Amino acid sequence: MTQLHGNEPGQAPPRSVALVGPQGSGKSTLFEALLAAAGTPPRRSAARGLGAEMRLGHATWQDEPWALLDCPGSVEFAHDTDCALAVADLALVVCDPAPERAMALGPLFRRLEQAEMPALLFINKLDTLTGTVRDTLAALQAQSRRRLVLRQVPIREGESVVGYVDVVSGRAYRYRRGEPSERIALPEGMRLREAEARGALLEVLADHDDTLLEKVLEDAAVEPAEIYRPLHSGEASGAVVGVLIGAAERNNGIQRLWKALRHDVPAAAETAARRGIAAEGDPLVQVFRTQQAGHAGRLSSVRLWRGTLREAAMLDGLRCGAIHRFPGGEAQKTPQAGAGDLVAIGRLEGVRTGATLGGPELPFPAPPPPVHALAITPEDRKDEVRLSTALQRLSEEDPALTVSQDAESGVTLLSGQGEIHLRTALERLTAAAGVKLRTARAPVPFRETIRHAVVQSARLKRQTGGHGQFADVKLQIVPRPRGAGFHFDEKVVGGAVPRRFIPAVAEAAQEATRKGPLGHAVVDIAVTLLDGGFHSVDSSDMAFATATRMAMQEGLAKAEPVLLEPLHEVTVSVPAEFTAAAQRLLTGRRGQILGFAAKPGWEGWDEVQALMPEAELSELIIELRSQTQGLGSYVHRFDHLAEVRGR
Repeated sequence: MTQLHGNEPGQAPPRSVALVGPQGSGKSTLFEALLAAAGTPPRRSAARGLGAEMRLGHATWQDEPWALLDCPGSVEFAHDTDCALAVADLALVVCDPAPERAMALGPLFRRLEQAEMPALLFINKLDTLTGTVRDTLAALQAQSRRRLVLRQVPIREGESVVGYVDVVSGRAYRYRRGEPSERIALPEGMRLREAEARGALLEVLADHDDTLLEKVLEDAAVEPAEIYRPLHSGEASGAVVGVLIGAAERNNGIQRLWKALRHDVPAAAETAARRGIAAEGDPLVQVFRTQQAGHAGRLSSVRLWRGTLREAAMLDGLRCGAIHRFPGGEAQKTPQAGAGDLVAIGRLEGVRTGATLGGPELPFPAPPPPVHALAITPEDRKDEVRLSTALQRLSEEDPALTVSQDAESGVTLLSGQGEIHLRTALERLTAAAGVKLRTARAPVPFRETIRHAVVQSARLKRQTGGHGQFADVKLQIVPRPRGAGFHFDEKVVGGAVPRRFIPAVAEAAQEATRKGPLGHAVVDIAVTLLDGGFHSVDSSDMAFATATRMAMQEGLAKAEPVLLEPLHEVTVSVPAEFTAAAQRLLTGRRGQILGFAAKPGWEGWDEVQALMPEAELSELIIELRSQTQGLGSYVHRFDHLAEVRGR
């Protein structure tokens, strides 16, 4: 097929489809099969099956340009999928035929519904079907608030699926591996099943089309064109989701899927209008991915919502570098891009994922809060600067990663969406910066306080020739309510401590709380200077500060210090059948269950609230996902400090 360079005269703007679905559903295989069917066979991906990398591929099908986005399947890379959906015209949801795996589609269906995103559903791996497509569809429908309408019925010979019947046209086809399907006569044994599926389709579509409803009520004959019209409009509006079947590994159903995409995917201009983007104006682009592409340098993948863009063009004061397309998934420079295009642009330095160039900021999905963190340090301290630079680039590439520094230990913290997410990030770090890293659990910000009040005196008296050092302080140290913080006061009478030295005492007392007897910062105490003594020559701010630190160190040790740990309010979201397992997991990690209730807007899901020590959050997401088929998630926020118990 001829590769288009920009919108050529007479050519429709390119349309884009995001392939989304659970890990293991065969999205990458389908992505490659679609490209191959369009005449641009890709190289086999070395990363297939890992669900950790978005791929962009361009193709031309029946003289129309297309962009396909192969989105990560792993739940830990869900933000990458959301970024792709933000610029796509339609979501092609890919799943396998096992009904027990349908639950994995629930969160994705919700996100598509909330975004009002048009979608088609492709039941892949049909050669592994053991039950019926009706069972699979029923399990999928239980996860979707949109009506799923079956557009194809499988033809079986024994235990094998050998073809399908198109429900709208009534035509039957036999699969031929590596070739388009062959049209055959409708098998006699399929007539009842085809009529049943057609009736179910008409019943759903009639709810959205009065003309069709009238024909259905009169039991009149309905022509295919009368079905396609409400089917296309229903899919475009998001009211219904058409369901197609096939097996990408065997190239079964790929040509028919392309035909459905050609008829059902909204035009780029329709998507722009749905998002409130004016058709006229200067070139407008939105960045949906940022990556470091080896020798090609920094590449910003964008959707050009309107206008034409050429290399060296100016966008918001930035000069565009080379423009790349990806025929068959492989980078290829192109002189220009036109409205609707998905391309990668070089040298957009400082432009982050989600940014809009050429117009007002467009809505874009915010990254989810982190749920897993690691402390990272270079094995060689000389690599710290190189690591810092690489981390900055990494966080620009992946907004779902957070880089921060622990205030007490000073170590760098890398936070993200789970174990695989962080492991992938570390591999990219090592490859990009050539830095060997050590990793450890993120430190927990323990604190300490005291149980009892004490009065503690300390005297500093040193004579080293010339002026000496002298200061005498008497401090009262008392506990305060949790969360009250540090407070200093003075009740000195008779000038026992001259007022000019009192600020030094206050500063030293607070400084002494940075590390208490148990090795952590001390919180929620009040310190009062009651009395003291001074020398007219040998007293100084330094002397009073030293005496204060001595009194604080001794006094805190006598005041029955106690270790505090941060407790977080945790909200766990799980399918209702896993609610009990989630509660056991939380209580097993010293969590205190506060209650649970149905998750608003998520039929069949619950939210469990608990108070949980931060120390127990370290690998909570790993266990939660392992016990909930990868579906469990949680959000958390700091609530308060409490005494450590039951560790």
